[in-house]
Amino acid sequence: MKNPFNCQLPIADCRLPKRRLQASAPSDSAVIRELAIVNRAGQGIAQGGSRLYDETRLRSGAWHAAIGHRPSAIGNTSAFTMIEVALCLAIIGFALVSILAVLPVGMNNQQKTRQSTLVSQDATMLLEAIRNGARGMDDLTNYVFAITNYVSFYNDRGKLQNPVPYAWGYAYGSAAYRNSAVAGYNLTNGARIVGTLSTPEFTAWNGQNTASSYQSGSLPLSSIFNVPYTSNRVYAYVRSLSGLAAEKPPQNNDLLRGSSFSYQVLCVNAPVANDPHVMTNAYSVFDQQLAGNLRHIWLLFRWPLLPNSSLPLRPERLDYRADVAGTVLLTNDYNVNQGMWLYFYQSQQFTNTP
Repeated sequence: MKNPFNCQLPIADCRLPKRRLQASAPSDSAVIRELAIVNRAGQGIAQGGSRLYDETRLRSGAWHAAIGHRPSAIGNTSAFTMIEVALCLAIIGFALVSILAVLPVGMNNQQKTRQSTLVSQDATMLLEAIRNGARGMDDLTNYVFAITNYVSFYNDRGKLQNPVPYAWGYAYGSAAYRNSAVAGYNLTNGARIVGTLSTPEFTAWNGQNTASSYQSGSLPLSSIFNVPYTSNRVYAYVRSLSGLAAEKPPQNNDLLRGSSFSYQVLCVNAPVANDPHVMTNAYSVFDQQLAGNLRHIWLLFRWPLLPNSSLPLRPERLDYRADVAGTVLLTNDYNVNQGMWLYFYQSQQFTNTP
């Protein structure tokens, strides 16, 4: 008998190709039976029938092979939808924006804390130098780069004589009064710096407002009642004494020194508050002695200084106060021919008032 399957073996041994031929073209009834099996498998899964599910999965695989389909390897794996991915990205973006918004605030607070620490350390040194009348701190010439004293004159009635204050300007290389250069008043040593910062708030006035009259020296006043006087407001411009060693002398790089932390200091050397009527009372000798031998120091620090040595619109500020028991010594700098009058505290030295 001729072999219809073109097989070289006997017909009895050619059943496998026959089954493959039949499987390659399943009938509609076979497909319907397989779909029914798959449907029953879904019901079995819902009911927890693991045995029926295993049997059905095997038959379903055979059916897919029969119709020429191969089950997908990722058909049963779950994944994020595009909406879920978009929501995740939105949440992450919101968190990153919040972190980036808070980061500059944290850095600014850290910078302000560092600057406040530097000012506190420098304030202790400057306050002690002034209250002790220090004269050998020549290292201050590396840090105090300018001092300005705004001078106003008042008559014995307390009326201002010059609406615009006159300015004394001191620096290491020059000095000026009312924009006119004055020789020999440079800040070349620590005694000149401390002596200028210790200038009393109120000094006696001889009725003249020339540089030579001011250079003649003015005694500090403990009361401005019925006397002409001079009001002094002394500002110092200082590079931080504390901080990075790379910014400190002998560093001579102007760019690095100019970018270092700097601040302004208002130095007020005022007499203690007193009643002017008490000062004229012959029975208040103690009050007169107290006013003449007790003074109040107020240092107001403001920072940071801009490159042009001015302050920003809203500078940071700290103030330090101390009472000093003793007298104020008025002396002139012997290195100046006309005499650069300086003021130094004589701590714990008292004078009797008759």
